[in-house]
Amino acid sequence: MKISWHSKSFTELTNNELYEILALRTEVFVVEQNCPYQECDGNDQVSIHFYGTLSNKVVAYVRILPAGVSYDSLSIGRVVTSPSIRGKGIGHELMAGAINFCEQQFGREKITISAQEHLEKYYGKLGFMKASEMYLEDNIPHIKMIRP
Repeated sequence: MKISWHSKSFTELTNNELYEILALRTEVFVVEQNCPYQECDGNDQVSIHFYGTLSNKVVAYVRILPAGVSYDSLSIGRVVTSPSIRGKGIGHELMAGAINFCEQQFGREKITISAQEHLEKYYGKLGFMKASEMYLEDNIPHIKMIRP
């Protein structure tokens, strides 16, 4: 399975790319996780969108937010893979690619994430360290994690 990786600002996204990104995020975060919330939160316009396509369809995605938007540091959020490709290591490829992109564009800056609590060990393997107690975000247990 050969994923093509892309990074674009909001204004560089085509209508179709934006539609596929929002459809994937809604499929997983709203429908699959049964979590009704406002998926379009106003931060997409200032984010860098890092995503993977397979046969020209978006199957993996994160957004990279500049310092001062969600946290005082650069942050990665909306980490999602399509149910159709899970279990094949694409999530790891996605995060490794996003971290590499951040380092190339911004240097070795601190990166903050709001991780679902059950993924603490996973993100720990990518160099993130727990930086808060559990809190509820959209009624799902999360923790703040930082990659120094």
